[in-house]
Amino acid sequence: MEVEKGKTAKYLKEKRPVPKEVTGQLKYYTKTKKLLLNALKEKEKTVPQLAEELKLPRDEVLFQLMSLLKYGFVETGEIDDMDEYFYYKIKNDGKDKS
Repeated sequence: MEVEKGKTAKYLKEKRPVPKEVTGQLKYYTKTKKLLLNALKEKEKTVPQLAEELKLPRDEVLFQLMSLLKYGFVETGEIDDMDEYFYYKIKNDGKDKS
């Protein structure tokens, strides 16, 4: 008896499709992640700087940054002159291109 590869996943996709709302949220998260990472390529920035540049609410930028921080995409840098906000930068995993 031969077992068809991926049969379980195919069956589950047919029986329990992913809701459109979830798919939409994932697309939005991915888009925002790319925007944040592109904005941080140039230089370190704080939450207010990112929010202003990307025209997004500060709380949303902070939430997305915390996710990127948790999964190792970004890291915190120095704190600003007013001791209010950390600068965020793309995480350097030791792979210098020099």
